[in-house]
Amino acid sequence: MTPHPTLDAIPPALASALDKAEELEAGGRFSAAIGAIEAAIAESGRHPAALVKLAYLLDKHGDDHAAARVYEEIIHLPHPPVRALLNQAIRFEDSGEFTRAERCLRRVLEVDPNNARARLYLRNVSGGATARLVEPAEQVDPQRNALYDIPVTDVDLSLRARNCLRKMNIRTLGDLVRVTEAELLAYRNFGDQSLDEIKRALSQKGLSLGQSSTERRVGSTSDDPHFASLEQRVGRDLLDTPLTGIALSVRARRATAHLGIRTVGDLAMCTEAELMGIKNFGTTSLDELRNLLVERSLGFRPLEG
Repeated sequence: MTPHPTLDAIPPALASALDKAEELEAGGRFSAAIGAIEAAIAESGRHPAALVKLAYLLDKHGDDHAAARVYEEIIHLPHPPVRALLNQAIRFEDSGEFTRAERCLRRVLEVDPNNARARLYLRNVSGGATARLVEPAEQVDPQRNALYDIPVTDVDLSLRARNCLRKMNIRTLGDLVRVTEAELLAYRNFGDQSLDEIKRALSQKGLSLGQSSTERRVGSTSDDPHFASLEQRVGRDLLDTPLTGIALSVRARRATAHLGIRTVGDLAMCTEAELMGIKNFGTTSLDELRNLLVERSLGFRPLEG
């Protein structure tokens, strides 16, 4: 692919400002890093490399609206960077704008037809909007249900933490207690500071991360005979492999997270019928997860007669 001069020719002054912003970011000084990029843009113009870095920093700093404005500017450039198109496609999907997400991904594939991430995300967003996953009813007392129904927007959290939870489709405390610390930290731009404040907020209400995952687990425990046979065949290390380290489409990732499926072994303990019983979980996501297992000499649990 022939490089675009507008993307590659970075003025020396701007290159120096980008390096400075990298150093400030590495030191956790996001506001200063953003200021350095904004000053460089004011001096050198709205170069794509500077805009991409600015949007990334704003997103990471939790200024979602400002980041969205910059990303909008970037994707309307004649030759927007692939990284920006991919990031904006994810943002569009998170907000339910599936047509715009698909448009971004197709622009990526126009210049990079073999881009694996774009192909994976495109399969996920194609076919129109989807509704939020509907979870099984919790088997808890009415008081606990009332707690679970509290929106996370009613909890004292920073803007950055709220934005991350919104992007992960976590709307209530019930959604929040279904995920684990590892699942939160695996999400893009989610850090220890946000994790600590969420844990404190939950603790004040007598809740904790991951506490209801056992109520919702589709898989079974290691004392299950089927799990024991899988362990004997492929080994415990493979079964304990976290899904957070495996590339999954957004829809498949959300479905497994909401069901408390955290490892390859958890997934292998599911039947196809259990997964297909999830609202808006279709054959594309099922095929994706089936292939994940087949590549590891595994398969879904067969229905018991």
